[in-house]
Amino acid sequence: MPDKKRTATGVLSGLAGLVGLSVVAGVLITATVTPAIAVTGAATSQAIKLFDNMPNYLEIDDIMEPSTIYWKDGSGNYVPQTSFYDQNRSPVTFDQIATVMYDAILSSEDPRYYDHGGVDLIGTTRAVLSNLEGGGDTQGGSTISQQYVKNILIQRCEWNAQNEDERQSCFLRATDSSGSSGIERKLQEMRYAIGLEQKYSKNDILLGYLNIANFGGITYGIDAAARYYFGVPAANLSLSQAATLAGIVQNPNTYRIDQPDRETNGAADGYALTKKRQTYVLDRMLTDGKITQEQHDAAVAEPITPQITQPTSGCASTGAPYFCQYVVSVVKNDPAFGATAEDRAMALRRGGLQIYTTLDPDLQHTATISMRDNAPASVSGIDFGASTVSIEASTGRILAIAQNTNFSEEANAGEGFSSLVYAGNSTFGSSGGFQAGSTFKLFTLVDWLEQGRSVNEVLDGRMRVFKNFTNSCTGNIVNSTPINNFGKVSGGVGTPMSFTAQSLNTGYLAMASELDMCDIAKVAKKMGVTTGDGRDITMSNPAEVIGVDNISPIAMAGAYGTIANNGTYCQPQAIDRVTDTAGNELKRPDRQCSPVISPEVAATAAYALRGVMNGGTGSGANPYDGTQLIGKTGTHEALQTWMIESSTRVVNAAWVGTVQGDNDMFGRGLQNIRYTLAKNLQRTADQIYPAGDFPAPDPNLTKRVLKDLPNVLGQTIEQAQTTLQNAGFEVSVGDPVDSDAPTNIVAAQNPGAGQVAGGTTVTINPSNGQGATVPAVSGKVQDAQKTLQDAGFTSIALGTCTPDDKLPDNQATATGTNPAAGTAVNRGSQVLINYSKKTCP
Repeated sequence: MPDKKRTATGVLSGLAGLVGLSVVAGVLITATVTPAIAVTGAATSQAIKLFDNMPNYLEIDDIMEPSTIYWKDGSGNYVPQTSFYDQNRSPVTFDQIATVMYDAILSSEDPRYYDHGGVDLIGTTRAVLSNLEGGGDTQGGSTISQQYVKNILIQRCEWNAQNEDERQSCFLRATDSSGSSGIERKLQEMRYAIGLEQKYSKNDILLGYLNIANFGGITYGIDAAARYYFGVPAANLSLSQAATLAGIVQNPNTYRIDQPDRETNGAADGYALTKKRQTYVLDRMLTDGKITQEQHDAAVAEPITPQITQPTSGCASTGAPYFCQYVVSVVKNDPAFGATAEDRAMALRRGGLQIYTTLDPDLQHTATISMRDNAPASVSGIDFGASTVSIEASTGRILAIAQNTNFSEEANAGEGFSSLVYAGNSTFGSSGGFQAGSTFKLFTLVDWLEQGRSVNEVLDGRMRVFKNFTNSCTGNIVNSTPINNFGKVSGGVGTPMSFTAQSLNTGYLAMASELDMCDIAKVAKKMGVTTGDGRDITMSNPAEVIGVDNISPIAMAGAYGTIANNGTYCQPQAIDRVTDTAGNELKRPDRQCSPVISPEVAATAAYALRGVMNGGTGSGANPYDGTQLIGKTGTHEALQTWMIESSTRVVNAAWVGTVQGDNDMFGRGLQNIRYTLAKNLQRTADQIYPAGDFPAPDPNLTKRVLKDLPNVLGQTIEQAQTTLQNAGFEVSVGDPVDSDAPTNIVAAQNPGAGQVAGGTTVTINPSNGQGATVPAVSGKVQDAQKTLQDAGFTSIALGTCTPDDKLPDNQATATGTNPAAGTAVNRGSQVLINYSKKTCP
């Protein structure tokens, strides 16, 4: 038990209690161990009655064992990375312990072990007499079987202990033999030992004892002791080492040899107390014929030389501490590992869980090196943080987690140190997430497509106050406050394709204003996104469209993985399987994959997101290695930056920002770190997980949408621009044209009013104020000339003649004009009168 206060006090008092016990000892052994011994008297009868009424069966519980976290090495084999324990123990089989260790423990603790049936009357009596006479070494009266029983009972009690005081109480109760209660405890221990030997073999009991026994501090079991004190497995113990450990087990915290600075039994005196006990063990082995005199003398002469080898424990010792810490938080918080927080904590530190994780060592190496080389652990004047996470899209397996800070679980460890997993949330990682910025626009895009809207539909994305956002879940109708675009660009008319590639806030607000905000919230939920503290996204504020909610990088990566996985969302998972120490499969956290959006919507969303990585805002994170990628950038004020990108196989999310506070990150030139982190990860992921192209988008969701083009002739230029832009058209103002209208009036429009493709650019031309409209003419040519003159035209001539034999010889009749009647032309332009005559010139 992990208790440095434990001494032999309880054992000594128990031996004193054996004086009273000796009265009935012969009776206790009579029926089970030795030949009949005549015992008479009332005390004997009472002892027999008490003994017979005691339970005789002791269930051997699972012993406390460390839980171990594994991940694969470069060859694809699972290797242990670290352990968590209250008791450092590595149980072994019978053949994994050196024979000399069995000889040492039996000679010193129970030389007649293979001859008695659980209780050794001779040894008990000898111990009582020796201790009463004040012999040199304290003699123990308990057999190996009895000691095993005692350790089982201690372990059972300690398993449920809530604190150090309760653990200490467990030990004292199990070892105190003083008074009537102590004698009764000793009787029960004997009764259990006898029952144990009737059910289990001697070898099984001996092995069980060596695997459960304490060897000082939190070191339990012979193999852990051998590795800790001497750096060797139990199978490779030498005679000197075995005798030392056999001595330690008799009084662990007195004889332990891992405290060299102690005044007594430290390095300075050659661990004198332990050496004396080791010599006693060697003497017993020599007496029993287990070793030769030469072996005995050589071992006695050899100084005790510890090779203390600290076992790997905790996440700090691993190459991926924040991935490890995420796994630990899953074990501590997921119901698969226990109904209560207390159950789960005990499962991790006592349950012997073998946890096989999803980490990819090569991708993790890239993440670690890239983070180290590009993101400082701390930045003066800002609570700076950076994190990356990589997820396999088709399974949700978390392949890597890296973070800029140095891992430490110490409180107030200092600037640049943290145990929080920035990639996680408040439940798994103890981090609350960060404002997602424009990466959150994904959910508006998906809802747009689910409503059957095209990514090539034209909308007015100009900066303005957007009105009448509806939310059917809350029943609210709200307006937006003015929201700027990045760089304060004004925005303009465009399509979801262009809005996505350029991450135009006002474009996405235009989209959201035509949707139900409740539906956008539902999209986020079904794609696995909640706030960092586990609440559902509400979309009660238009600003949520552009990512003001705190969300974990793992959640956002999982959502983008849904697009890469053809609409199937896989819950992120860090654990592949869990077993007990025997390899039996245990329940692991429930993480499912389920289709949440249609493949057509996913493919079309990917089509839009590809534009981000090819000429859009995310092109700086594209490794351009031939792999087709989707992605999205995100910023929130000058505080948070994101880059999420994905092939069809692996999603990589990079977050760089302020952990807390409102210090400007952009002013320190930190905003582009995200691109480097994401690009390095994507390049490695593309090599390890070769990916194909994304499916083609759905034609119905990419079609050009026809819209009604209004007639703006006669409107002012300003009125016409507003009319056309509100209708979703780009507007171009051309050169003035001849018209008799005022100079600011639209005199021409191309194309004209009617059904045209959305996104069409409409050219409008203002009047130059110098035009006149050609009037219709008829009758005699002379009359036509006057009509044109009256209309303001000064340059008039005869045009085309058409023969008409019905006319008189000298009569010419006007048939029309060129330009035609109704045409607006400059007053100085020549107008030709077309006419008919009997004989044309």
